[in-house]
Amino acid sequence: MTVLRGRAPLRLGLGGGGTDVDPYSTEFGGRILNATIDRYAYAFADRGPGDVIAFRSPDRDRAGEADVGDLTSLEEHFPLHVAVYRRVIAEFNGGAPFPLQLATQVDAPPGSGLGSSSALVVAMLITTCELLGVSPGPYELARLAWEIERVDLGMAGGWQDHYAAAFGGFNFMEARSTGEVVVNPLRISRQVIAELEVSLLLYFGGVSRLSSEVIAEQQRNVIERDSDALDATHSIRAEALEMKDLLVVGDIPGFAESLLRGWEAKKRLASRISNPTIERAYHVAESHGMVAGKVSGAGGGGFLMMIVDPQRRIEVKRSLEQECGGSVTPCLFTKSGAATWRIPARRTQHSAS
Repeated sequence: MTVLRGRAPLRLGLGGGGTDVDPYSTEFGGRILNATIDRYAYAFADRGPGDVIAFRSPDRDRAGEADVGDLTSLEEHFPLHVAVYRRVIAEFNGGAPFPLQLATQVDAPPGSGLGSSSALVVAMLITTCELLGVSPGPYELARLAWEIERVDLGMAGGWQDHYAAAFGGFNFMEARSTGEVVVNPLRISRQVIAELEVSLLLYFGGVSRLSSEVIAEQQRNVIERDSDALDATHSIRAEALEMKDLLVVGDIPGFAESLLRGWEAKKRLASRISNPTIERAYHVAESHGMVAGKVSGAGGGGFLMMIVDPQRRIEVKRSLEQECGGSVTPCLFTKSGAATWRIPARRTQHSAS
């Protein structure tokens, strides 16, 4: 007997963030540059006994179970889990429910700006599919995960998180007018990745509780043809391509300058992308060695991604934590996307009678 486990990586949005959100993405074609990091969403699955669905989320201190025929009691605390389960049985099990024990945990809280909820959907989806003997490819996996969040549950947001979690690595992504997303993996040299990693710090001052409102305002500005917001989105889209080219040739100073231009444009998309707390942290970091930075995700909170002078990493960390609170951590880039694996189950030892 084996135990099935799966994971999907979280990501840093480097360029183009916001252009993957409809209606802009469909109308103008979204462009995204992102990279996955060494933080993950995990899923542990087993068929379990009887006709019971059991979900556990220890990082949120939640657990629940219900009969396979009635999942309504689980929808409030486990909306993503329920939606994944329903889509899996509809797509891959002929609509027939099956018993399931599914436990999950994530290396970052919801609202962190690292695509944690979407990575969790991808991790649950690939693991539950594997339990049924189905192995969707990365494009199908990402598309299904996007549909679960954005269509089935009606959650606001774009598509980059699902594709990053499914594919992994450094990717330049483009959306066609048909809605199709094309993922272009980037070959970044080992030296460039090493320099990025030694220059990169993440500051976490608190989760964003406004991301859905920020996205809604951004969508409204596109629909109403707000000229400043629309021009800013076009600039972000163009900057993503420029940033990709700089990254591929290893121009880190140019990459940092492009990141800064992208952040200045991003703040014009909606009124609450930045706030006094974010601006203060940005100013403190900048005065102690940060070269460029941006908030990863929709904005309003979450992780501040910083490119810093490598020789002043400790200075940036200490100044931010002492003057602004929160925490500063490094991170490493990863090459692999969502995956599952099996390990032997532990055998219970019985003493001889």
